[in-house]
Amino acid sequence: MGNVLSCQSLSKSYTGRTLFDDLTFGIDEGDKIGLIGPNGSGKSTLVKILAGIVEPDDGEVIQRRDLRVSYVPQEDRHDEDATVGEIITKSGEEVGFVDYVLEASIDSTIKLFGFPDKDAKAGTLSGGWKKRLSLAKGLVQQPDVLVLDEPTNHLDLESVLALEKLLTEFDKTLIVVTHDRAFLESVTNRVVELNRQYPKGFLSVVGNYSTFLINKQEKLSEQQNLESSLASKVRREVAWLQRGARARQTKSVHRIEQAGKLIDELGEVKQRNTTSKIEIGFQSSGRKTRELVTSKSVSKSYADKKLFSNLELLITNRTRLGLVGRNGSGKTTLLKMIIGQVAPDKGEIKRAPDLKIVWFDQNRQQLDTEQTLQKALSSDSDSVVYQGRPIHITTWAKKFLFSPEQLRLPINRLSGGEQSRILIANLMLQTADIIILDEPTNDLDIPSLEVLEESLEEFPGAVILVTHDRLMLDEVSDQILALNGNGGCEYFSGYDQFDQDVDRFFADNKKAGKKEKGDTRSKNSKPQVGLSTPEKRELEGLPKKIDDAEKGLEKIHEEMTKPANMSNFPLLAELHVKQKALEKELEHLFSRWELLEAKAKETSAVT
Repeated sequence: MGNVLSCQSLSKSYTGRTLFDDLTFGIDEGDKIGLIGPNGSGKSTLVKILAGIVEPDDGEVIQRRDLRVSYVPQEDRHDEDATVGEIITKSGEEVGFVDYVLEASIDSTIKLFGFPDKDAKAGTLSGGWKKRLSLAKGLVQQPDVLVLDEPTNHLDLESVLALEKLLTEFDKTLIVVTHDRAFLESVTNRVVELNRQYPKGFLSVVGNYSTFLINKQEKLSEQQNLESSLASKVRREVAWLQRGARARQTKSVHRIEQAGKLIDELGEVKQRNTTSKIEIGFQSSGRKTRELVTSKSVSKSYADKKLFSNLELLITNRTRLGLVGRNGSGKTTLLKMIIGQVAPDKGEIKRAPDLKIVWFDQNRQQLDTEQTLQKALSSDSDSVVYQGRPIHITTWAKKFLFSPEQLRLPINRLSGGEQSRILIANLMLQTADIIILDEPTNDLDIPSLEVLEESLEEFPGAVILVTHDRLMLDEVSDQILALNGNGGCEYFSGYDQFDQDVDRFFADNKKAGKKEKGDTRSKNSKPQVGLSTPEKRELEGLPKKIDDAEKGLEKIHEEMTKPANMSNFPLLAELHVKQKALEKELEHLFSRWELLEAKAKETSAVT
């Protein structure tokens, strides 16, 4: 396949900070490149340079003649008064199609994205439909190279799956900036990571994301081995240089120069091998109450649209609930009902007294973007109080990978990922019984997502997670509540079960007017007594979870008592941590089993 684009010695700085320097690599026809990297590494800037929107400080981009490149930004501002059809038509006209080609491209694009009304004005569209409109503007141009910057942001799970299918079938060159690991796994055939820890400033691997991870680990291991080797050489050369005066007189000038070069090289490799990760740890209130939020037969509608009906909910300590559904299906409304901001039309929601809930808002409405970073992190103080002790603002900022120089910057000068890290920092200062995360993955880089997942697993309270990130749903959630947008809801025991049924779920729920899955009772039926539906489902699944945890403990015990492992102290320490976590989980599972069993017996006694 021929080369369609190539970067030649590209360099770019922003506000005095170097994003990347001397980047050189080529892009071939048919490449589907996933561009990843830490926040601030310059991914968005690089794709803008490739699309011809931004000029590099140094270097150049060489394109194949007559190459058509379409770029879809993270945030696309539409003319609010223009219609869907007008916006797509205008985008198609920009590339100079003849009329019949343009008309066919417009019709196929509108059909492809399923716009219900091409005469609808952009200002009336939801965030998800505006994102679809941006994608349609790019595809209507029939590009040779399609450049997408965070295309899954603001899309619901169904739309992400549809986009994934579309791009899998796309037969041209694709460059996509995304932190959605499942999306990378399915769509890409090459992954490029921008990161200054690599000698060339990037690592390019042919294959999908899992192939990239294997190659990355090998590359980093090579660099660690190189550091060890260089350190040994430097020690020998320094020892030679430090010999007595008589020996120094006969030292070779060349060897002295070589020793200096070795020391410099070791310093560079050490710097590349030193990586920083965001430090996340949420504070629990330590509440002993088991039932935090319960609901019975809850229903909610807006105007003529029924969001959900007869919804039953049980949130306890260690609940890990993933909430999925189309945009507009009522996810945010349900969250607001849980915290008491919105009342149900029917039914009842009970909350434990003095319940402490913290909320990560995907729209970042808690942030005043005119504030400086320092004020956003610590108000008017030069320190914060975390886990009962004061921490200076500079030290606190470094935990979230901010430099001291950034503290004076206004928030609107920071990237989306950096703004998300501010929200996480503020949440960590609050004690919580329940953490609600509404699309926390937007703009966060992959290392931050992995740390966030680990911290949520360790949090002893409850977590409610709204996200289209399938890997995070799978890692964090142990039950999924799916809202169909037509008034119904359905529980799944985890993302794996939902994934097996996802096509059926979304296909069934496109059929308006059919009996809603959440409304399984007749008008004359009596209210349910005793265990709720989710409680029954939870009780049924507990024996297997207990059995799996006990088997896990047995396996860890076997590993710890193997003669070969007895003297491997790092491994033993790691196994000990896993053992403690499983013992804690097992204790929780037995507590839940006893509670639900007792409740079931009480119901039997009444009946």
